[in-house]
Amino acid sequence: MEYLEEHERRELWGKIQDALFQDKIDQFRAEFLEMHPYDQAKIFEEQSTDVRMQIYTYLSPEEIAEVMEHIDIEEVEHYFTEMDPRFAAQVLAEISTDDAADILNELDKNQVASYLTIMDDEAASDIKELLYYEEKTAGSIMTTEFIVIHANQTVREAMLHIKREAPDAETIYYLFVIDEDKHLVGVISLRDIIIAEEDWLIAEVMSDRVVSVQVGEDQEEVARMMRDYDFLALPVVDFQNHLLGIITVDDIMDVMEEEASDDYSKLAGVSDMDRPDENAFAAARKRLPWLVILLFLGMVTATLMGRFEATLNQVAILAVFIPLIAGMAGNTGTQALAVAVRGLATGEHEKENMAKLVLREAGTGLITGATCGLLITGIVFLWQGNIFLGILVGISIMSTLIVATIAGALVPLIMHRLNVDPAVASGPFITTINDIISILIYLGMATTFLSLHLLNS
Repeated sequence: MEYLEEHERRELWGKIQDALFQDKIDQFRAEFLEMHPYDQAKIFEEQSTDVRMQIYTYLSPEEIAEVMEHIDIEEVEHYFTEMDPRFAAQVLAEISTDDAADILNELDKNQVASYLTIMDDEAASDIKELLYYEEKTAGSIMTTEFIVIHANQTVREAMLHIKREAPDAETIYYLFVIDEDKHLVGVISLRDIIIAEEDWLIAEVMSDRVVSVQVGEDQEEVARMMRDYDFLALPVVDFQNHLLGIITVDDIMDVMEEEASDDYSKLAGVSDMDRPDENAFAAARKRLPWLVILLFLGMVTATLMGRFEATLNQVAILAVFIPLIAGMAGNTGTQALAVAVRGLATGEHEKENMAKLVLREAGTGLITGATCGLLITGIVFLWQGNIFLGILVGISIMSTLIVATIAGALVPLIMHRLNVDPAVASGPFITTINDIISILIYLGMATTFLSLHLLNS
């Protein structure tokens, strides 16, 4: 099965939809189900409500479930509300429990209760268990559809058990071993079971060095752990080391995308990334809080400019360089911020001493500031023919870049130490703070130069 480009997918759908509109159910099913579920999902999302309603009648709950598992969780809510409630409940029962719990978390509480009541008891019980856990924790992203084997089983008994349970398991490449009290005691790969002698005990061939994660652990830390150990699956345990579920690599990929999107939105000064289907009022409501804060911070900048009005009146050319110095401060501060936030997100900075990191950034600021300062000093002198004006702008650029670089690195590190999400030290916030710092440095030094009669009128 080949990867389909967008135009290829559209061409294929053009052929399939003829069977759909002509009520050729068997032909439609044969051609639609031949596609990969990802391509099915992309086609499904582009259809009108009427077409989707027809597709629901042609496909089974299990087949629709496969489609839904390849659609973003935020978008799935709309599709479930348009389905017949009983059909929707059957679809939820066919979806893996962790994904079903994520979908239900997006729905209205009354809808959730209705679906769980209609659903068969076993499926409802598994989903309820996951709904109990706090969002963005290991418990909320784990699945309970996995295979466990017992330490006192023989390899032959374990293989028979695996064959029975494999159709309903999310993965079988890692098999986790429990004792009689359901404590996690070992792990064994499918490969090791296959090559082991049939009469050996699982306890003899398993590895008892199991890396696990607590059920309440933050999902970002879980993602980091799976990345570091290159795991395909990670067991989730409670405080007594009882095995509760597993987290698979596909779920971790979703977590990494979610965390990256979340950090990016905060760096942009938005509480959450706007969804394409959101109206203008919903998008504005998310953006306004930061914009109002930045508006008041901007008033501080305006006030500072007013305080130095006499200086600007004496040497009007000084105003020309304000955007340049403020822009450079914002740029270098945002660069340092991006490095610091990325390091904290990946765990790199946890291995470094905070003072060492800040000193490194200060050194970077000194080198970049001195280089830019010398360059602008020469340019201003050649342009205006005033060496002291060139020195003023050059020293201001150098000082501003040093302070802005340190601020860009230090603010997220301090927030991290205070257990505040460092991504909230967003680009617009750092840029505005550095505007204030740069103007204070530049116009403060200009006032000093004027008092020493170094600048000509």
